[in-house]
Formats: sequence, C-alpha cells, structure tokens
Amino acid sequence: MDRYRCGWVKLSDPLYVQYHDKEWGRALHDDRALFELFSLETQSAGLSWLTVLKKREGYRKAFEEFDIAKIVKYDDKDIDRIIESGLVIKSRPKITSIIENAKRFLKIIEEFGSIDNYFWSRVDGKTIINDVPDYKTAACRTNISDEITKDLKKRGFKFVGSTTLYAFMQACGMVNDHENSCFCKNS
Repeated sequence: MDRYRCGWVKLSDPLYVQYHDKEWGRALHDDRALFELFSLETQSAGLSWLTVLKKREGYRKAFEEFDIAKIVKYDDKDIDRIIESGLVIKSRPKITSIIENAKRFLKIIEEFGSIDNYFWSRVDGKTIINDVPDYKTAACRTNISDEITKDLKKRGFKFVGSTTLYAFMQACGMVNDHENSCFCKNS
C-alpha cells in the first residue's frame, strides 16, 4: 500500500524515508536525544539535512553517543581526533560548537531541570499542529523560534539561528509541519 509523504522526502533514499516516517515531527523528550538532534541541526547550517543524516552514526561515534558529561571535557586533541576520524563534517568551528553548546546545556539543565523542560515549556508542553497544505508553504521560522534563538544566543550558543532552531522544533515534534495529506500528520 502506497502512503503519501511530505513532498520534501527524497523517496529514492531509504534513510530519508525512514527518518521522515519514524522520527521527524515525533515528540522527543529525552535530553540526550534532544542534545544530539540540536547538535546535528547546527551542523546542517549551509548543508542539506540529508548530508548530516548520512553522517549521524559517525557523529554518534565521534561524540560518544552525545554524552554531555563527556563532551564538556573535550579539548583541542579531541577536536583534532574528531576531524581526522572522517566520521563527521570537517568543520572545526562546527565541531567546536557542539562542545561549547554542551557546556551551555549543562547550565540550562541546572536552571530548568532538563533540556526537555527548557524547550518544551516554550510550547506549553504540547505540539503545535500547523495547517500545511504543501511543505513549500510551511514556516521556516516563527516568533517562538525567534525568541528561543535570542535567548540561546544570549546564553552563548553557537551556530544557532531562528531557521535552524525552527528546523529543530519541527524535527523534535514541538511543531507538527507534516503536510495535511501526509500519513504522519495525525500519527
């Protein structure tokens, strides 16, 4: 049985189809998974999400499954190791941003109790379901993503802009921007 999917899904790539069908837009509340997703979204700046998605397992290996407690201790030798591994996108500033953002997330956890509380409190703990007749008409940023981005930048986060933050919100299910006719819209 054929299912209709959002128009942005590259049906020729099984990884992309799997990501869309099983992950994108599903409510995510695990701090480690949110940190991973946030980090990967920041890596996609200037690149396609598929490029990052194909390297996700490499990022997991290079960054020890996105264990914040370990990552905050990384130094220049770790950055060199990660670059030389060939497992991730070879951008020193982007790699460094994961480490620096991990340090800032520790402060968020201290202040809000969890990464989950920090992000999901912005939408009152509930997914915002948007009317999306065609993915090309979906928002790429909102007042909420602008506000969170402003706060994150004030806290010293790197490689985060409102468009990147909104993509994160879509991916972790804070907003449901599946096309109205997509089989995932109401699942």
